[in-house]
Parts: sequence; structure tokens; C-alpha cells
Amino acid sequence: MNGLKYCQGPECHTYFTQDRMKGPKGNKTNQTRRRSNLIYDEFCDTRCYNDWFQKYGTQAVNHFGRLNKVKHLTEQNAWVKDYDYNYRDDNPKSNYRFVNKITNEQRPLTEQQYDDTNYTLNER
Repeated sequence: MNGLKYCQGPECHTYFTQDRMKGPKGNKTNQTRRRSNLIYDEFCDTRCYNDWFQKYGTQAVNHFGRLNKVKHLTEQNAWVKDYDYNYRDDNPKSNYRFVNKITNEQRPLTEQQYDDTNYTLNER
């Protein structure tokens, strides 16, 4: 049972489902779900996710950084990594690429560059 995590939804234990009912017969109680695979790594379902965000969302945004001015998408910061899911080994073109969402320009990437979360063409 190593690797099981508790759902972080503040009301998880209040929802009546069979997998939340735990305890000996005649003395069962609702309990917070434990899962090895949770939605967004913290919640057992979207209802618990929404409960958490409704309760703590404003506090989290204030803590981690609230936007105070408009952000603009420009040609310089419009580069996103893209992957061709229909790629075949007999196709000589790379299936990993950067695409500029404004100009539609494409630049090939290696698989290692694609997997590197710090690799970018964007100029902030």
C-alpha cells in the first residue's frame, strides 16, 4: 500500500460512495479517499478539485502571484512545443517541433529537447 495518497478535497469525506465507506459491518464511516493515481496529483475527482479551489483558490492565487497587468502574445513569445501523433518511422520528417502560433513557422526538435521542460525559443 506504499504510494497511496489522500485526496486533498476539503469535503471528500462527506460524499457518499461505496469506496468511501470504511470500517467493520455495522460501524462504517465515510472517509477521505486514498488513491495511487489522483487527478492533478492531489484530488480523487473533479468535485473534490472544485471544492478545494472554491475554498482556497483566491488565497493560492494571491500567494503564488496575481496578474496585475495584461499579458500579450507576440511573435517572440508564441513558440510552443508540438508533437505529431500520426508520425511513422518511415517518414523522414521529425515528429517533434516548435510552432509559432502567430506566424505558423515550424522548427524541428529532438526528442530530448522536446522532453526538456526548460528548453524554449520564447523571449519573455
